[in-house]
Amino acid sequence: MKNFDYHYRVQGFNEKVKIAVVGFAIGDALGVPVEFVTKDELLANPVTDMRRGGTHGQPAGTWSDDTSMTLCVMQSLIDKGFDFDDQMKHFEDWLWNASNTAHDEVFDVGNTTRSTVFKFAKGTPALECGDAFEWSCGNGSLMRMLPTALYISGKYQMYPLIERTASLIHDSSRITHAHPRCLMACGIYCNVLFQMGGGGYLPNAVHYGITEALGYYKKQPEFTDVADEFDSLRNILELDEKEISGKGYVIDTLKAALWSLVHSDGYADCVLKAVNLGDDTDTTAAIAGSLAGFWYPYSSIPVNWLEVLAKREEIEKLCNRFAYACRENVIE
Repeated sequence: MKNFDYHYRVQGFNEKVKIAVVGFAIGDALGVPVEFVTKDELLANPVTDMRRGGTHGQPAGTWSDDTSMTLCVMQSLIDKGFDFDDQMKHFEDWLWNASNTAHDEVFDVGNTTRSTVFKFAKGTPALECGDAFEWSCGNGSLMRMLPTALYISGKYQMYPLIERTASLIHDSSRITHAHPRCLMACGIYCNVLFQMGGGGYLPNAVHYGITEALGYYKKQPEFTDVADEFDSLRNILELDEKEISGKGYVIDTLKAALWSLVHSDGYADCVLKAVNLGDDTDTTAAIAGSLAGFWYPYSSIPVNWLEVLAKREEIEKLCNRFAYACRENVIE
């Protein structure tokens, strides 16, 4: 068991937003060079620092579609609040015009995401675009759920998962990934972040976030067929690494990110643990990095990682605007 601090790291909401988003992008960038590399290969040559080249041949500090789509959601929420057609328009601009990319090119995009953006471009309303097939249960909506969680945290003062917040989370997923398994994974992730926002002892916050969300979903008929598949998350503190997969299946990704968080001693330890699980390294580390960034101080991110992160100043400026939008006209 790791030695977690029992005290809450006091920091303003604006700062928490910045660290969570930058922490997400750092995790993404650490994973890009070794995306699709297996756990066994990384055991022999583990990631310990930013790398260049590798799978996509990118410079060190380059982030992928995970961060691009996260920035798209942030911009849409700033301008329109929850307007899912507008979110899809931002995704179109990213996919067609390389907006919100690290080096003005799109080099990585999931098949389900691509197909849903095509549907929207052909006139399908955003909330009808998402695929709900068994084979479309990848992590493509979970990977961009951080802004939704932060926006709800600011607007609703970190309410637990209830009908009005859950519906926003589910619709945020539904525009690309509409299977109940994906909606539920996004809801659990958000609820863990809500609980972490209350401070205290990290393992307790994660445990309460998971169990509270599972209790909510087990009462919802829409999730009857999939809810039991998430039960292993209750034992996240006891799970061994051999039970954790870095693959892109949405439950695997959620479990891997949460496991990395509660089995590490700080931000850097968390994202490196996540990357070295292998396979979908950028997404696993990005999601783990968002949670670790939300919990640990900015100083916990190694300076040399920050120095090479593509467009860091632009991301931080967007974070300031986004944090203001999250706290504007708070809903009691």
